[in-house]
Amino acid sequence: MKKSKPNPKVDWYFKKPRKWKEEINILRDVILSCGLVEELKWGCPCYTLEDKNIVLIHVFKEYCAVLFFKGALLKDEENILIQQTKNVQSGRQMRFISLDEVKELKLVLKAYINEAIKAEKAGLKVEFKKTSEYEIPEEFQIRLDEDAALKKAFYSLTPGRQRGYLLYFSGAKQSKTRETRVEKYIKHILNGKGMDDK
Repeated sequence: MKKSKPNPKVDWYFKKPRKWKEEINILRDVILSCGLVEELKWGCPCYTLEDKNIVLIHVFKEYCAVLFFKGALLKDEENILIQQTKNVQSGRQMRFISLDEVKELKLVLKAYINEAIKAEKAGLKVEFKKTSEYEIPEEFQIRLDEDAALKKAFYSLTPGRQRGYLLYFSGAKQSKTRETRVEKYIKHILNGKGMDDK
């Protein structure tokens, strides 16, 4: 695989004085050596193959990471990929907490990226949970049972929009907060909109 050139529009991300600067520059070199195209998406360096997202570099306070968009498809023989939360179905992170770790795992990272590229070229897809497999919080179920128009509007939404609402409503620990969240979005649902639709 021919090494890709860095994208000058993304250089600022790697030149910015910050924690993890040296580490992410090494990660960038490894990823570019796999022949992926460097772009900027969501404010982060994203690496694509024929316009399909393969990996992304991002930094956090405690670590820097390479996110594999379809990481769930990888064999993960080194057992190092992390599912960020139980609701993340496809993506997996390879996290690094030191410069030594980045250097030590360069070859492993490259192997995982090459596996991700093969999966993309083969057209492999992650099997997502169906919306019906998500738990409906009691506070929302009560409203759906009481209001036929709301129920009809909710089930007319796309599966992705339905999932977005269910995950958001369920994400609150307290019943009162779940109720408040449900109330806030009833009008949105009745108007056929997803959470982020204006």
